[in-house]
Formats: sequence, C-alpha cells, structure tokens
Amino acid sequence: MDLTTTYLGFELANPIMVGSCPLGTNVDSVRRLQEAGAAAIVLPSLFEEEILAAARAHLAMESAGAGFAEASSYLPDPEGYHVGPEEYLGHIEAVKAATSIPVMASLNGTTAGGWTSYAKKIEDAGADALELNVYYLPTEVKETGEDVERRTVEIVQAVKADVSIPVAVKLSPFFSSIPNLGQRLQGAGADGLVIFNRFYQPDIDIEDLDVVPNLRLSTTDELRLRLRWLAILSGQLDLSLAATGGAHTAVDVIKAVMAGAHAVQLVSALLIHGPEHISRTLEAISFWMQEHEYHSVRQMQGSMNLAHTPNPKAFARANYMKMLDSWEL
Repeated sequence: MDLTTTYLGFELANPIMVGSCPLGTNVDSVRRLQEAGAAAIVLPSLFEEEILAAARAHLAMESAGAGFAEASSYLPDPEGYHVGPEEYLGHIEAVKAATSIPVMASLNGTTAGGWTSYAKKIEDAGADALELNVYYLPTEVKETGEDVERRTVEIVQAVKADVSIPVAVKLSPFFSSIPNLGQRLQGAGADGLVIFNRFYQPDIDIEDLDVVPNLRLSTTDELRLRLRWLAILSGQLDLSLAATGGAHTAVDVIKAVMAGAHAVQLVSALLIHGPEHISRTLEAISFWMQEHEYHSVRQMQGSMNLAHTPNPKAFARANYMKMLDSWEL
C-alpha cells in the first residue's frame, strides 16, 4: 500500500504530520513521534511579540552599557543572553540533528515588519520549511477586510523575499473570499495553505470580572469546515494544502485527503492519546484502503473535491438548504 504524498515539495512517507503543539518542544518526544510514523513535524510557533521583545531587551542592554560604564557589570553578556528567539533557533538545530523527517518552523505574527527577517535565521538554523501562522483579529471599525488581506499578503511577500525554503500560510476561516485570498497568496510566493487556524475564544469570569483563557482541544466535528474549503480550493490553486483542526481518526484523515489535502496535521488526538496514535491511525488507513481497493493515497487525493464530486452543489448553498429541510421535530 502506497501511503506516500507530496507536501511543499517534500516526498512524505504518509500524509500524517504533527501540527504545531507542545509535543514539538522536546527533542525526545519528537523522536517518539517520528518512530510512531509522523511524516513531518511543525514546531511550536515563535511569536512576533517574542522577537520584538528580545530586540528591545538587547537594545536596552547596549544603551545601558554605553551610558554608564559601571552598569556593564550588572547586565548579562549579550553573547550568553538566551532569549526566546535564540533558543528557538537552537531547538531547530537540535531537532534536525535528532530526526530525519522534514522539520518545519512556525512564525506567528500580524504585521509586516522587521521581525519577518527572522525567517532567514530560521532557514539558516536548518528548518526545511516555514509555516506562517497569521493569527490576527481586527477590532477597529476603520479597518477593512481588504486591509486585513493586504496585511497577510505583505507578510508573505516580506518572508519570501528573505528565504528560499518553502513557506505555507496558516489561515483562519474568517476571510470573506478564501479562494481569492489563496490566489493572491500564491501570487505573493506562498507554497502552500494550512486550513485552518483555531481561534481560541476567551471567556469571562463574572466573579473576578476578568477575561480568562479557555483552551479546548478540537473535536472531529470541527473537521467539516476544513473539508468544505479543502474541496473548494483543491483544483483551483496550484498550492500544497494541509488540513489542521478536527482530524482525530483514520476516517478523518481519509476524508481530508479526498477533499484535497496533501497532508493532515494531528494535534489534539496526539495530546490525548500520545505519539503511538499515529501508528494505529496509519494501520487503519492502510486497512481501509485495501478493503476499498485503493492502491495509493495519491489515488484518493482530491477525488471528492469541487471538481470531482458527483454533487458539487453540496459544498455550497444547496447543502445549506437541504440541511434545514431535513430537520424534524
């Protein structure tokens, strides 16, 4: 059974990747993920705020040392001052040395600026590819949808100007025209899209009058949103597509591939069941393919996308109307 697939130009042993999550922070756990069958891994994100904070800290040290000679004895040596971004580069090197699968770094930011030049350092540290996580929530009434899209495109352009490794863009599902934005990102040099970012919704503590985080792991129900847009985008864009959010089982992976995904990122399922869940999922995929006479994953890819499904209207308004009519009291 041929489970191989191509994502961002990499020949992967199978379509299962490890998405950006805490499992990528430890070299030993990354080894376990590879041994369990992970075809690639996306490391946890390095945030724009962390890069800018590190730059400000470095500038403050230089300024303090220059103004007061005696201050230098109270400040850490810049060469040995390990801030988040530098540790991140070291982690990329360590993971690359310990594994043989493609290692993809993740940059999380909201604006085009000096921080995007850090992508070059990530490439120099050995990352095989870069996932841009454009996690942005517009809150100002004057900011238009076009402003938000242009901001995303500009980030991609800035990063692609600095690196030669493949770049995938992790999008949210809240853009007004995802196919058009995908085409613009392709024109800006993006090599792939990751569908979709999960926006973690804050909660309100009514006793302490505070806004508090409320982290919930994904469920399989969330996959359906990804399936719809993978099916719509697949065949229209010349980009690698990855599904993330809601994939837990072999059936979920198969559905995503049929919708058009070249790779499927697992996160919540691995946090719940551990790295060994990958090998069990791969076994189940192989068994299903054999039972249904599929010889390869590539044979399935996009077989149920908008261009190939017997009922393309099911991905649009017709499905909405049918769903409403099907409800019975």
